[in-house]
Amino acid sequence: MSEQTINADEPTRRDFIYVATGMLGAVGAAALAWPFIDQMRPDAAVRAAGQPVEIDVSGIEEGQAIIVTWRGRPFFVRRLTETEIAAASSLTEGDMKDFQPVDERIGGPAEAASEQWVVCSANCTHLGCIPTTVDDAPEGWSCPCHGSVFDMTGRILRGPAPINLPLPPYVFASESTLIVGTETAGA
Repeated sequence: MSEQTINADEPTRRDFIYVATGMLGAVGAAALAWPFIDQMRPDAAVRAAGQPVEIDVSGIEEGQAIIVTWRGRPFFVRRLTETEIAAASSLTEGDMKDFQPVDERIGGPAEAASEQWVVCSANCTHLGCIPTTVDDAPEGWSCPCHGSVFDMTGRILRGPAPINLPLPPYVFASESTLIVGTETAGA
């Protein structure tokens, strides 16, 4: 009989089986865990919710307001009349709870001669109700739940709401296209 010497530094068949079994177990665990990990990703609707919203404003008449949704929240888009702009401009600091100049609240396309658009949150800053439209200038919106009254540009006139309706970032891409939710806010 010949005697074989076993060197401890050389791999054996048993070492190979241990490594192969370990690798197969790791691949199997990853394959088993992947469906559970993958289901935690947000679906396409959630990923798209934060994207800017493009609105065609060419069909909105003067004095008309629409509600658009961005990031799951409603926003008013209102085309102001000259009378509404004049009424909002005539308000003084003493007429409102959270004063802000009217020219900081209205905007419009760069090509247009006048800025006559207001884009603001449609959630009352008191408890989040959606104010209803009032056609009496300078009042623009009234919260039916608790009585907060906002002017045509979303500035708080009276009621329990502590601050003005917030302005989202927005920009006019053209005279008929408004983009709400852009990082380069043109408001």
